[in-house]
Amino acid sequence: MFTHVFLGTDDIEKSKKFYDAVMSVLGYGEGIIDDNRRIIYRTPTGVLGLTKPINGEDAHQGNGQTVGFAALSPEVVDKWHEVGLANGGTSIENPPGDRGNEDFKLYMAYLRDPSGNKICATHIYS
Repeated sequence: MFTHVFLGTDDIEKSKKFYDAVMSVLGYGEGIIDDNRRIIYRTPTGVLGLTKPINGEDAHQGNGQTVGFAALSPEVVDKWHEVGLANGGTSIENPPGDRGNEDFKLYMAYLRDPSGNKICATHIYS
């Protein structure tokens, strides 16, 4: 459905350290800093980018906005959360754990990245 998602940051180096760590837990390589000083994570299905806002204003998170990353297991979600905390993330909402209902079961963890963006890792039970 999506080709790319970009999040704003005012600190490219701090964001790269955080996202390199949490994305590696999900099986992705290091982000590349392009000629425009954006951090780019390319996958076969899309791109995650982090950038200073092009309008020159400060970056800020969107209220009600969340970017979710697919995880292969609840253990990967837990590790992602742990690594995120160790690299400047902040735990938010409930601790990592089961969500959903009998028809749609999920295992999720939520973080705020160093720029305040809300992200989560999700394992969807088959």
